[in-house]
Amino acid sequence: MLKKIIDRPWLIQLLIVAFASILFMPFIGGMHLFDWDEINFAESAREMLVSNNYMMVQIDFKPFWEKPPLFIWFQVLSMKAFGINEFAARFPNSICGILTFLTLFRHGKKLFDVKFGLLWVLIYASSILPYLYFKSGIIDPWFNLFIFNGVAFFVYYIYALQEKSGNVVQIKNLLYSAAFIGLAVLTKGPVAFLVFSIALAVFVLLIRFKIQIKPLHIIIYLAAFCLVGGFWFILQLLSGNGALIADFIIYQIRLFTTQDAGHGGFFLYHFVVLLLGVFPASVFALPFIIRQMPANTLQVLFQRWMIILFWTVLILFTIVKTKIVHYSSLCYFPITFLAALYLYSVDIKTLQQKRWVNILQLAIGGIIAFVALALPFLAMNIQWILEKGWVDDAFAAGNMKAGVAWTGFEALPGLILALGLIYYGLNAMRKNAVATRVLLFSSLLCVMLLTLLVTPRIEGYSQRAAIEFCESKVGKDVYVKALDYFSYAPLFYTKKQPAQNPNARDLNWLLSGETDKDAYFLVKVDRLEENTKKYPSLELLYEKNGFVFLKRKAFLNDK
Repeated sequence: MLKKIIDRPWLIQLLIVAFASILFMPFIGGMHLFDWDEINFAESAREMLVSNNYMMVQIDFKPFWEKPPLFIWFQVLSMKAFGINEFAARFPNSICGILTFLTLFRHGKKLFDVKFGLLWVLIYASSILPYLYFKSGIIDPWFNLFIFNGVAFFVYYIYALQEKSGNVVQIKNLLYSAAFIGLAVLTKGPVAFLVFSIALAVFVLLIRFKIQIKPLHIIIYLAAFCLVGGFWFILQLLSGNGALIADFIIYQIRLFTTQDAGHGGFFLYHFVVLLLGVFPASVFALPFIIRQMPANTLQVLFQRWMIILFWTVLILFTIVKTKIVHYSSLCYFPITFLAALYLYSVDIKTLQQKRWVNILQLAIGGIIAFVALALPFLAMNIQWILEKGWVDDAFAAGNMKAGVAWTGFEALPGLILALGLIYYGLNAMRKNAVATRVLLFSSLLCVMLLTLLVTPRIEGYSQRAAIEFCESKVGKDVYVKALDYFSYAPLFYTKKQPAQNPNARDLNWLLSGETDKDAYFLVKVDRLEENTKKYPSLELLYEKNGFVFLKRKAFLNDK
């Protein structure tokens, strides 16, 4: 039976689609979108629908120059199908998860065989952050998939050049590469082309310029890339929106040269994020990050490019001042490839397994399992922690007072991972293939259950009170604004409509001007006293979970 399935790749791909659908589609609408990024992109999609302006990305019905529109268009289509809600905002990434698994399988099968392709899919699925991203509403899963495919097809193009394959094969791979990099630019911006260009430059240096790309091929590549990646930008210029493009470019430069507020981090931030966040793939990948397979084949060429891509992204975003978890998420592809390569090599006996890999896997996995086990019991004793005075931040302490119910059952994900690690530790050296699969499946079950049992409770502490307040103002003719902190929630969760009064975007006018409607404000508890002293017309409504909600009566009515 298994041999019949393996001999039918179409059937395997159908099973992969079913597997990914089960992983990524259920329950994605059961939790509020997280501020900032999830709400940011969903709000842009909502505003496209409300304004019927699909060529302009907007926030608060003003041009938003930080992102191109492709992912927003995906969300618009989803919202047209499912309504303006959390499920629709996250659904495009569920589709991206399905396509990513199919992509991994097809590339893995092309490079090695069906077994490698399936192993690559399993490793990607069982790693923590790669799994979580497909349950989110952020841009990066599509951005990364496009860049990875752009790199992969360029590798096939280079190999076709080396093997002197037909011109049709070379140009086909070249066009695929250019189109995918163009789609990546249309998704998130020119950093896609920057990453690809740096990786290509490093590759050319490593092979000492021993590559003969025909000038015509360069022209074809650039033409296809500009056609796909540049058409929206060209349309903006033709529409007289050149200032928007200028602001977009300035923003991209600022991201690389300055630290965004609230998004700083220590120098090795992304090293730690990838080592812990891409467990268990990150540890399995280590032997092949610096080791090259002893053969001159397409496999070696692809491995070299994956190593180059990994270090390009890691070093680039280590240098960048702004530190955000998903900035290094493109590394998930090379990490999981190298992890699959290590396990595949051990399985087919071309490489002896490394005892230090097993030890490091147990150490890192043990830390993660311990945290997952301990978190529910710490949460059940939050009041005791607060009474001890261990939390001196008023806002964080307020968050921790949220009435989130914990039963102890939320420790199940940590228990499953711990049992998988124990089995792996006892059997890795004599039953490596079985022990590894047990670890991968236990990690997959762990992260699945974490998203179901723990993540919604974390959301209950971090933002739910603020979002529920915004939801209470839907359909009411009032102003709602966050005060002294930044949030997209007052836009998306009040279903804000285009402002009739041009002063409405001015926070100072809302706080002290001659307003025509009641205005409501969300402020963090540690900034309450400062703001009520500064603006005595603010009326305290109530405080909940670290947030304070204030009201200012309409000036004209109050008079």
